[in-house]
Amino acid sequence: MTEPRQILDIQQQLVNSHESPMRKYLALVIGRGSWLSLMKYEVIILLCSTTPGALGLALRKVLYPRLLGKCGRNVVFGANVVLRHPKKITIGDNVVIDDNCLLDAKGESNAGITIGSGVFIGRNTILHCKNGDIVIEDDVNIGFNCDIASSNRVVIGRKVLVAAYSYIVGGGHDFSKSDASVMDQKRTAKGISIGAEVWIGAGVIVQDGCSIGEGAIVGAGAVVTGDLPPKTVAVGLPARVIRNRE
Repeated sequence: MTEPRQILDIQQQLVNSHESPMRKYLALVIGRGSWLSLMKYEVIILLCSTTPGALGLALRKVLYPRLLGKCGRNVVFGANVVLRHPKKITIGDNVVIDDNCLLDAKGESNAGITIGSGVFIGRNTILHCKNGDIVIEDDVNIGFNCDIASSNRVVIGRKVLVAAYSYIVGGGHDFSKSDASVMDQKRTAKGISIGAEVWIGAGVIVQDGCSIGEGAIVGAGAVVTGDLPPKTVAVGLPARVIRNRE
């Protein structure tokens, strides 16, 4: 686990900025890139983002890698895949990113999103950084409608299976002051670490600061609020270990 970090509220910066709407859009989509980078992005998205069928797949396979920091071989991008701060997105070989996914590597000082080889990301899934990093190692399978957020560092080990509707939330809010709204209090992030070969059931929530050991299983609908040892089975709200797999 990395050291706790105070979250940089990029959304508030954009809202309170006095810059023009176009400059806000540039900051939201490209980051510190140039207007030329934005034009290149807009042309590629216009040409192939929503193009259906095999033609769309072929166009995205050829053109989307031109936006990314690095892209391996045999990467499939579904329709309506959204890329933000794409130069901070790295993808390995033989990856599938299904329809309607969002990969948002937003941040001022972060490395962004790193996706290993052999990864599958189900449709409608969101990977979004708020000045944090997301690392997905090789052969991970993420189901549909999942949300992985990072304001520090979220690491998902190799061969992890994340079922549908799961939320891995690498950041939180301080609510210690009762005389101030939660939004007006500081926000900090400790990060999340999920070991290799973990199975996370459908609808699981993993809160900030948690570590899940290698080979652990988290039952459907559980809320992980603390560390789980390797090779254990945990269920419930909050998640509690009910047995050891060994």
